Parts: sequence; structure tokens; C-alpha cells
Amino acid sequence: MGIELAERPESFAGKPVAAWSQPVTIDTYAVGPPDEYPEFLFSRVFQGSSGTVFPLPFFEHIEHEKAPREWEALHLENEYVRLMILPQLGGRIHIGYDRTNGYDFFYRNNVIKPALVGLTGPWISGGVEFNWPQHHRPATFLPTDWHIEAEPDGAYTVWCSDHDPLARMKAMHGVRLRPGSALIELRVRAFNRTEDVQTFLWWSNVAARVGDDYQSFFPPDVTMVADHAKRACATFPRVSGHYYGVDYPARVDEAHPDADRLDWYKNIPVPTSYMIVGTRQDFFGGYDHGRQAGFVYWADHRVAPGKKQWTWGNAPFGWAWDRQLTDSDGPYVELMAGAFTDNQPDFSYLAPGETKVFSQFWYPIQQIGPVQAATRLAAAALSVKDGSAKIGVCVTEPVVGAQIALSGGSQFFAQTADLAPGTPFTAQVALAPDEDGELQLALTRAGETLLTLRWTPPDPAAKLPGEDELPTLATPIPQPAEIATVDELYRSARHLEQYRHATRSPEPYLLAALERDPQHAPTLTMLSARRYRQGRFTEAALLSERAIASLTARNPNPYSGEAHYRLGLALRRIGWAQGETPVPEAGEALVKAAWDAAWRAPALLAQAADELAAGLPAAAQEHLQAALAVQADNTRLWNLLVLALRRLGKPEEAGRILAETRALDPLDWWAADLAGEPVRAEPQTVLDVACEYRAAGEWEAAARLAELAAEKAPQADPGLVGAVPLAHYYLAHARHMLGDEAGRDAALQAGAQAARGTCQLSRLDDYQLLLWVVEFSPADANAQALLGNWLYHVRRPEEAQERWRTAAAIDPRDAVSLRNLGVAAWNIGHQPAQAAEYYRRAVALRPDDAKLAYEQDQLRARMAQPVALRLNVLRARPDLVAQRDDLTAVTADLATLSAEPGFAVELLSGREFGPWEGGEGLVLSAWERAHQLLAWQALSAGD
Repeated sequence: MGIELAERPESFAGKPVAAWSQPVTIDTYAVGPPDEYPEFLFSRVFQGSSGTVFPLPFFEHIEHEKAPREWEALHLENEYVRLMILPQLGGRIHIGYDRTNGYDFFYRNNVIKPALVGLTGPWISGGVEFNWPQHHRPATFLPTDWHIEAEPDGAYTVWCSDHDPLARMKAMHGVRLRPGSALIELRVRAFNRTEDVQTFLWWSNVAARVGDDYQSFFPPDVTMVADHAKRACATFPRVSGHYYGVDYPARVDEAHPDADRLDWYKNIPVPTSYMIVGTRQDFFGGYDHGRQAGFVYWADHRVAPGKKQWTWGNAPFGWAWDRQLTDSDGPYVELMAGAFTDNQPDFSYLAPGETKVFSQFWYPIQQIGPVQAATRLAAAALSVKDGSAKIGVCVTEPVVGAQIALSGGSQFFAQTADLAPGTPFTAQVALAPDEDGELQLALTRAGETLLTLRWTPPDPAAKLPGEDELPTLATPIPQPAEIATVDELYRSARHLEQYRHATRSPEPYLLAALERDPQHAPTLTMLSARRYRQGRFTEAALLSERAIASLTARNPNPYSGEAHYRLGLALRRIGWAQGETPVPEAGEALVKAAWDAAWRAPALLAQAADELAAGLPAAAQEHLQAALAVQADNTRLWNLLVLALRRLGKPEEAGRILAETRALDPLDWWAADLAGEPVRAEPQTVLDVACEYRAAGEWEAAARLAELAAEKAPQADPGLVGAVPLAHYYLAHARHMLGDEAGRDAALQAGAQAARGTCQLSRLDDYQLLLWVVEFSPADANAQALLGNWLYHVRRPEEAQERWRTAAAIDPRDAVSLRNLGVAAWNIGHQPAQAAEYYRRAVALRPDDAKLAYEQDQLRARMAQPVALRLNVLRARPDLVAQRDDLTAVTADLATLSAEPGFAVELLSGREFGPWEGGEGLVLSAWERAHQLLAWQALSAGD
């Protein structure tokens, strides 16, 4: 049974566009509880970049039985299209339906069936997924906040927003539908609300239902495509050689003359990505020849160059993955559109406080075939065969008196028609013998050219370029010792950091550069930033001071203010730890950094917050207004200015600014709280607002928000980063700053006694707060353990282990800290016996924990313990083995190695597996090894 769409409410009767919230019931395969053990996946490769998930919890199990579940749904429709958005699943568009012909131009998955494909596990296919700041989106299976905006012209925008759980940035996307138009606009605002430079990418991931009749289309100037990170290239649409290990020319025969074309789903037998290389056009899309329908995507290629297709492949492997992701809706391809990126991974930068604003557009098409030219208003197709030209034009809004003309050397076809969405123009035009050269199709209205399509006949003598003629592929960065110059070492480090490389660290390149040139200012500045992110503030300050000394050796005013900015940030943190606000030396550095326009806004924001905390609102106002002159869309600046104006007795001006901020971003929760409206965000976002107030010295507000976060935490989505006991600690510190000793002590006690669950630290504010907590309450095991987790994540393993040892000594039943010590003893200390002892203690505390059982067995494997021992331990606990796919596969392999392939086959046959993307071979290999041994045993018995 498919998803039943809600009926338009009566309140929208007669209106051209309707937008409303109404839940929808969808059969859903539930996700198991998250893993409370922190995952330190330093070398995990995910979508070509780092697969680190900390501080997010990890999921490893999807239920195999579905049940109806009610999901919050946002509905948007006009006379041409119907959309359904699911804010609880990353704000994705789940349904895109063409009302003119009954066609789902976006793949409608009628069941929520997650598979282990996402960064933290669960991911679903279908609709449009919005990926940022990496792919797949960390919050793809998490809730977003939402708001429906009514616009004066009758349009509606459905906004979804969240704070990125990894870096605490904010992004919001608004799905807009206008009256009388089939054009769907995605309005994006990506806001770096942090004090540091961040990297990001944006890919809108459209799913399209496919079969043998489905063809993807890209601009005619596309002749090359590339794999992830440009590791491999191929000609397009016909592949001249091998791609993903497939010899495409060899697939061509008389019955399959187009089997070498990558634009047809049916031709691709293996999981395959390709990203377009070098188009100067703005569109692409897909078309179902059987249904005579499809969609067009459009965006300015200078801002949004990314155009990509992905498929699991039209073969048994791909079909198996289709079954993992849907019950009955069949295969799909992903037609992905990237902004500020053209490959994966291909990250761009967001400066502190910067907002990038852009739009992407889609619209359905009917009856015209694959498109060769498109704008936001119209799409056109032209094909020539057997002496005639087939032409087709679709529009996104009514065009009365449209003129369609086809010409070669002279115009030989012209017709006037009234066009509208769902009412395309198509014609078959006979070509005279002398009209076989270049053709031009033009769409005009009252003399205005709306669209032009030029068609050039293919050259039958032209040859596809060979593999040796493809663009230069990406190559690995050499080791530091193999790099000739300090500048290249620095640029290599930059690349590794920008692209979030999973297995190569920038640190060796930076240290090698400083060995050769201890005063290389760019390297010193970059290393200072890295030390700052690790919470090593004194070291960060010293590195910035060295950079400044180098930059100002001849000139007191350097080209860039970054080194001064970095110094100011580090000195602020050092001062805060000593109870000093503002820090005079930090202010000197920050205001000097503001001499450089590139760093003015973030530097003056930090300085203004300190001035507000010190009771200097007039100085803060002056600095905030100077910052707003260069970063007018930074809502943090506006919100701080509201505080400054209120303290200066200017409530009317503050109210006007606040209203403008709320209009710009109705999901800015700090502005909402300043306006006295409820903060409906998830607990960690509430803590973000509390941190904003703390920085400005607004301790009553900080306490109120921390209390709210603690209240919200029990009802929060389990996939979010837990907020307790952290919220209690924020409340304790705020009460301390207000002189409320009883309130402080009660909150500290609540934090110490709370279950940690999936709570982790994700901000430098969190880290400094916890340092205060353990200074005040050194016997708080929760605080010690959370500090250990964060320190290990930021590559301070020795300090992390000390914190974990302290936590385990305070609370001998802290199995999580013991497990973490076991991980570190092996990975950092290379001490197998100590690692085994920590795991023994953890398992003794949690003997029924399947995760611990699996990790303990993996440790035994690395210690080369006997197969028989490992198998006996696991056989003794079939209940634990049955809980995990990986433990089942390992047990089967151990049985095969112990000459018990029958037991292995029995284990594997009795379980339905849910594989990780990229880990599909684990179970298949165990199955093959068991049957190979069975076959050998059978042959041996026959002898």
C-alpha cells in the first residue's frame, strides 16, 4: 500500500498555493538503539573523505519487520505539482508528484526502510536528500526544525533548519512553490555560526525511479566524467575504454549498439558514480521514455557546478541493495546537484560568520524526450532521425502566444501555440535534403527570445578519445621527505585538511615545513589553528605570536589579519580559564585583526561579546556596527547588537532589528528567545543559544536555556548527541556566576548522577566548562569520562587515558571508560595484555553486551589467540552472536577455520543480514569459504 497524501485543508480552498503541516503514516522499519560507546573512527573512509562521527552516536541495527509509524509531514502544492517534506528525516523532499500526468518525477519510496549507508548508519532512498557539510549528511536521519513562510505574491516556502552536529554550523533550506508555476525552488542559507573557518560541500541528492527505459541527460558540451576525487575518468556518454572495471566497448554488439553509453541505467552493471567534468551550462535531468516524463534541474553553473549520477548497478548486486532500501518500489538512480563543489570529496570554505546563499531548481517535463537546452522557464529537446526532426518544448509557467521556430540555413518551420506546465509542444518536422546541417530551435514570445537550442549533426568519422587522452587524474600527495619546498609542504597540509582526508594527517607536513623554515608564517598560523581546535590554547598563542613576529619583521601591518585573529581567540580562552573578561591582550590582537576586512567581522564579534560581558555596551555597539558593515547577514552580530541596544536603553531600535532578523531567519533560535518566543529546538541547539548568552555575560538567560535543554533531553531523538549531563553542568556554571551556590551545587550533583548515554562534548566551550567542573568537583566520574572522550577525539590520547582511568577509579562500574582504555591500550600504547585486561573488566560488568563481545573478539584476533579459543567463547553465548551481523559472520568464519563448515552455513542461513555499504563482502566471503570447505570435504570423502 502506498503513502496516502493528505487532502488540502479547507482554509486553502481557492488559493493558488497551499502549504500545511499534517502527519502521514508510513510503514517503517525501525532503527535499533544507538551505541553509547564513543566511536573514534580516525581512519574510516566515507564517501572519499573522513568517516569520523564523533560526537554523534552510532547505529548498527535495523529491524527486519516493519510497522506503521506516524511521521511529521509538510505539504506544498499548487495546480501543477505536489510535494511532501519530512522534517524528521533531514528535511528531505520525500514526494515530488506531477499533477498534470500522475507521474512521480522524484522517486517515491512508499516505505521508510533504512539501510546502513549513512555516516552514522541509517539512510533511506527516495525523494531529495540535502547533504551538507559532507556527504551523506550527518543529520540525514535526524530531525530538523521547520517553518512555513507565506509570501506576498501567494508563494509559500517550507523552511527546514538544523545545527550541524559535528561543527555546530547552521544550514537552512527552503522549498518554495509559486502560484501558476511548476518550478520548484530550493533556497539555501549555509551559515558558519562558529568562530573558526569551516569546510563544507552541498549536494542535493535527487532519486529517480529507473528501468530499461530511463535515460539521464546532461548538457551537450559534456564529453568527460570523473569518479570520486577524480581517481578515474571516462568519455561520455559513450565510454571509450574501461570505467569501474567494466570494458564498455566490449559490451556493444548488434543487438545492443548503445551498450557503451553511461546515460542509460540499463547499461551499468556495477555500482558506479560519475561526475561531470567541465560544462558551461546550467541544467541536467532524467527522462523515462516508457512513461514519457521526467524532470529538469537548473542552477547557475558558476555557483553550482556539480552534476552527478550514482547507481547501485543493473545487476544482482545492485538489485540486492534495492531490496535493502525498499519493499516494492524498485531500482533508482541518484542525480545529484552540487553547489560550491563539482566532485566528491570537493570541499569549499566558509569563513567565521559567513553565510552562503544560493538556489537550485527542478521542474517536471512531459512527452518531449531528453533535454538539450533548459532555463528556469523552459526546456527543449531536438532529435533528428530518418530525414525528420522531432522537437519538443516544456514550460514551467503559462506562455500565451509562444512561437516555436526551427531553422537551418533558413527558417522552415514556425508555429504559434499557448503553452503551460503539463501542456508541452511537440512536432515532427520533415527535413529537406539540404537541411541536414546545423539546426536551431528557438522559443520566443512577442519578439523576446526565451530559449535557443542548437543542434549539430554528429560526425560519423569522429573517434572517441582513447584512455590516454583523458584529463590528468588526481595523484597521491608524496610523503613530506619527498617534497621539495616549504610552500608545497604547506599546500599539501592545506589540501589534506580541507578535504578531510581519512588516512593522511596534515601534521607531518606542517612539522616538516617548520623544521626547514621555523618562521614560515602560513604554516605557523595553520598549526596554531589546529592546536586551538585541540584545546591547546597556550601552544596556539605561542605559534600565532611566532607567525606575527615573522609577518611583521619588516612591516607592522601584515597582508592578512588571520594570525592576529588566532592569537586573540587563544588569549580569550586562556583568560576565561583564569576568570578574566575581557582579556586586554586578546582585545589588542582582535582589533588589529579587524584592520583586515576578511577578518573584521569575526574579530569584532568576539571583541564585542567580551565587551558586553564586561559591561561595556557602547563599545560593543560600535564594534558590532563596524562588523555588520562587512557581514550584514550574520545574525549573531544582529543578536548581540540587540543586547547592546537594550542595555543602552534603546528598546525600539532593538525591537526593529530583532524583527528584521526574525524575518530573515525565522528559525534563528537565539533571535526567537530574544523576542520572547519559545525555543523549539533540540537540546544541543538550545545549548548553542545558552553559549551565546554566556559569551555576552547574560548569565540568567544562560541558566534558563541550560535548564530548558535538560528538560528537553529525555524526549530528544536518540540519534542526536545527548545533552545530559552536559546541560546540568552549564546550569551549574551559570548559577556559580550568579552567586547562587545552592543552585550550583544542586546542578553539579545532578550532572554527576545523570546517565551519560550518548552525551559527548562538541564545542570548545564544552571542554572549558568540563575543566571547570572537574576543578570544582574532581570526583565527578561523568565529567572525567566526557573529558577523556573529547581529548581522545582531538588526538590527545595520553591525557584522555588519564581522564578515563580517573573516571574508572571513581566509578568502578564505568564499563564505557574501561572499554575506551582497552581501545587506547591497543591503538596507542600497543599493550595487548593491558588492553585485554581492560576488556575483561568491561565485559565482567556487562556480560550481556554484544558490542563488547564483538570488540573483545577482534582484540583476540589481533593478539593472534587460537581460533578454537575464540570459537568456544562465542559458541558459549549464541544469544550475543545472534544480536550482531558482524559477530555472526566472524563466528561462521571461525567455524570454517575449525573444520566445521556445516555449523558456519547453519549460522549464516538462519539470519537476514543488513550490510554496511562497502562491507557487503563480509558475509558473502564467509559463505563462500564455508561452502568451499564443504565441497572439499565432500570430495575428500568420495576419495
